[in-house]
Amino acid sequence: MNTEIKNVLQVLKNGGLILYPTDTVWGIGCDATNPEAVKKVYKLKQREDSKALICLVADDRMLKKYVKKIPEAAYSIIDISEKPITIIYDEAQHLALNLIADDGTIAIRIPNDDFCYQLSRKLNGAIVSTSANVSGQPTPKSFKEIAPAILKGVDYVVNLHHEKICDKPSSIIKLSNSGIVKVIRE
Repeated sequence: MNTEIKNVLQVLKNGGLILYPTDTVWGIGCDATNPEAVKKVYKLKQREDSKALICLVADDRMLKKYVKKIPEAAYSIIDISEKPITIIYDEAQHLALNLIADDGTIAIRIPNDDFCYQLSRKLNGAIVSTSANVSGQPTPKSFKEIAPAILKGVDYVVNLHHEKICDKPSSIIKLSNSGIVKVIRE
């Protein structure tokens, strides 16, 4: 795993795209602070850049780096959730502007996955994580279901967990600073 992390870090630092296993599905990723890399993700997915992407961070400390004010409820939700949960926060900061939604929000997940944790920690930053498919196409449940165009469109494919079956993306909730909670995806 250390060799893979070293290889991936080099690609991320050079503005490249990776294809990697997450705690949910295989993802297309890049350095979340690099607007040119984020632009490449939108292009590869053939997705409008008005549709925001998810980021992964290693822990609460890193979450605070990218969100101005984290509602107290977020910590409880993260602690009690039994499955992967992505939270949409108000007032994103220190990320590529083309990654932040028009309303200033950002979707962030702290993954329960050692590879993603180590990668984010060693990058010391957020990593884009969007499903490894062209927008509108089904999300691949395994590495072998990933379309050739996606495989060819990234700069590095992580050589871990190719046999893993991933049948569910994360739940997504919007947690506004005003206290409103909205379930986006169960």
